[in-house]
Amino acid sequence: MNKKSMFRAVIALAVGLLATAAHAVGFITADAALAGGLVPMALGEVDFGSLKELLQKQGETFEEFKKTNDARLQAKADGKSVEGFEAKLSKISEELSKIGDIKSEFDTLMKKLNRPGATGDVDPAKAEHKAAFGKFIRKGADDGLGELQQRAYNITTDADGGYAVPEELDRDILELMRDISPMREVSNVIVVGGSDYKKLANKGGTTGGWVDEDDPRAATDPSQLAILTPFMGEVYAYPQATQQMLDDVFFNAEQFIEGECAQTFAEKEGAAFTTGDGLKKPKGFLAYATAATADGARAFGTLQHIVSGAAADWAAANPQDKLLDVVYALKKGYRTNARWMTSKTMLGEVRKLKDVDGNYIWRPGLEAGQPDTLLGYGISENEDMPAKAANALSIAFGDFKRGYTIVDRIGTRILRDPYTNKPFVGFYVTKRVGGFLADSNAIKLFKFSA
Repeated sequence: MNKKSMFRAVIALAVGLLATAAHAVGFITADAALAGGLVPMALGEVDFGSLKELLQKQGETFEEFKKTNDARLQAKADGKSVEGFEAKLSKISEELSKIGDIKSEFDTLMKKLNRPGATGDVDPAKAEHKAAFGKFIRKGADDGLGELQQRAYNITTDADGGYAVPEELDRDILELMRDISPMREVSNVIVVGGSDYKKLANKGGTTGGWVDEDDPRAATDPSQLAILTPFMGEVYAYPQATQQMLDDVFFNAEQFIEGECAQTFAEKEGAAFTTGDGLKKPKGFLAYATAATADGARAFGTLQHIVSGAAADWAAANPQDKLLDVVYALKKGYRTNARWMTSKTMLGEVRKLKDVDGNYIWRPGLEAGQPDTLLGYGISENEDMPAKAANALSIAFGDFKRGYTIVDRIGTRILRDPYTNKPFVGFYVTKRVGGFLADSNAIKLFKFSA
């Protein structure tokens, strides 16, 4: 597919998704969604009027949210019931989240236009391997597939009969996982050829100082280096299809496997990168030790937490100040690329908070490509973040690219299984992946505790 064709396809997909989702939210009719207002009339010409309408709707919804919340606060101060206001706020907050999801999907699809690998010459050996792999998926015919795999990628066949998926399919699975997983989107991701990956980290401690020309110099202590290794594990997915589906020439078997595996891998990995214990899986950043002490006073590899000021809840007075403490606990060098991470439920609570001047600290992004912000920083929704509870680390803030590293071992393998669950054909797909905390000063945690 050339770049023009890809541009057209992605734009059509993006605006189609926007139209469908916009109609689902309820601010555009089904006829308008289908009639052409969102459909590109010519290559590269897209009517973004409905995108502007979406952003306008978000602004109007947030104004309604603020008005309702202000009324709730006044009723609470007057000793009146706030149950009705709480229910209405919950509904409006859900509406804001839906609009945010549509914006995120649209931005993700548009970014695909700029990703590498969409064009370029095709390696004949890899193209031949891909064609043979397609026959293996549909018919189970693997004659010569091992030799083609060796020629294309210099990879031998697994002893258990599994084969490496073609490079293009492997890359597409990883790209889909990045779009689905909030941790993959914000963390540092590297690809390695083997499992023996190590990273050196400088813990600090090198002696230095200022001297005159003739002053004696103290012996320089060597740098204190720590060796960081990822906690690796093997994640698998087991999508199944009928042979009749595989025989259908209109059924895209590779796309089916790609989508099923990306969804399963992303869900399993997302939980591991966030809270995983490191046993046969990556170690999540929330699984590391935490302390209330500032940078320089904590042990290497220990994250700093800032307490809310109340057991299992927000502080009674000025709870937003504690979130400001989280921001300024992070050094300036990390704040440049910092963002928040929390669940949708917690985000609904944060939307109600105001600063001392009565301004809401959460604000919607009212321009195309502009994210919603909390205290001026972007937000990543991660449903694997803990709910509000005693001692829960429910909110994180930091530069995740410097703070957390995901390690993908190159090569996803697949084993075709037509026997275990007849009449279905199963595809046992596995990949090796790891994760670890790379810089414990780059991420701060908000802890619900007194």
